[in-house]
Amino acid sequence: MISQLEKEVTFRFLKTRKNDGFLNIISIFSFIGISLGVAVLIIVMSVMNGFRTELIAKIVGFNAHAVVQQENKPLKNIQELDLAKNIVSSDGEAVIMNKNITKGVFLKGYLENDFRNLEIAKNKEFSGSQNLNNNNISIGKELSFNLNVDIGDTITVMSPAGIQTLVGTLPKQENFKIVSIFDSGLSDYNENIAYINLETLESFFNKNKEDRFLEFYFKDPKNIEIHKKNLKTQFPDSLVYTWSDMNKSLFSALKVERNVMFIILSLIIIVAAFNIISGLTILVKNKTRDIGILKSIGVSSKSIKKIFFLVGFFIGTSATLFGVVVGTLFSIYIENIRQFISNVFGISLFPEDIYILNSMPSEINLNSIIIISLCSIIATILVSIYPASKASSLDTVKTLKYE
Repeated sequence: MISQLEKEVTFRFLKTRKNDGFLNIISIFSFIGISLGVAVLIIVMSVMNGFRTELIAKIVGFNAHAVVQQENKPLKNIQELDLAKNIVSSDGEAVIMNKNITKGVFLKGYLENDFRNLEIAKNKEFSGSQNLNNNNISIGKELSFNLNVDIGDTITVMSPAGIQTLVGTLPKQENFKIVSIFDSGLSDYNENIAYINLETLESFFNKNKEDRFLEFYFKDPKNIEIHKKNLKTQFPDSLVYTWSDMNKSLFSALKVERNVMFIILSLIIIVAAFNIISGLTILVKNKTRDIGILKSIGVSSKSIKKIFFLVGFFIGTSATLFGVVVGTLFSIYIENIRQFISNVFGISLFPEDIYILNSMPSEINLNSIIIISLCSIIATILVSIYPASKASSLDTVKTLKYE
């Protein structure tokens, strides 16, 4: 417990005086350093959380959540509580040609009704017809720019599957009419993916119905590992992979980067916390006479230790709370701040062509804030122990001998 005397002496030592000029500067810099470290750490973690969430949303919205491929076996439907829908599809690699421009693409085939129900086709950025029948094709925005084509144009698609002629085997070529242009929000997908009718794809690549695979879409795709386990149970002899498996290297890199940033930015807090040692050491030296008087009137060494510990603890805790407030507010309005700086200085702080997203994402995570705050306060507690112990060990006679 903290006595009333300890509280009053602590707050008295925290008050600034004219003859404590250098001590005040150290205290201010300690406060600013800890606050800045906590705020920056919250901002960076919020932006990285937001970026990861936005990236997952775009990938999950564009890709199947899970895919089951069975070798020469008939597909079967399953019932799962969290299952939103499951559809059949197939795919293959081809080359698209328009005049002198050629581009390798990944063709995905769906039945016409299934294509209409895909998120990419219901996206507000989707333009054109959803009728994916016969030799109709839907391409991405970036691919249309690269090929210099638009809705209504005809392009040539070449398949690696050959056809027998009098002069030998030649690659199969067919003309497709562009009926729609989609925008997934990810330039790589827009540039390398195109959709055609499933039956047209099977004919184009010389495939049959046994080559089809089953795509699953779940209501909560974030719990994908649980769904994958269930699918493996129901399809033990089949290949099962998910959106997480297809993008494992990307999200692993994001996780490593997030952890490294946390460690690096935590050093700001640690360096600022060490300034508290300097401040408390000078405070002990300046208050040597006061410590001697307190001991002479019966204040115990334990109480003296508490007083100086509370001084350091109060500076660190108040700085941490201030940093949390600043970091949280900055994270909430970070997109507005970005737009303001971009407009005032005429610079692009978050170019869409590099970062994929058209706005700076931010997601405040309560657990992250609690962890950052606890780390800051623990660092403050640790650096306050040594100066407080030195203050309590001062000899009463020696401190008052020359006063």
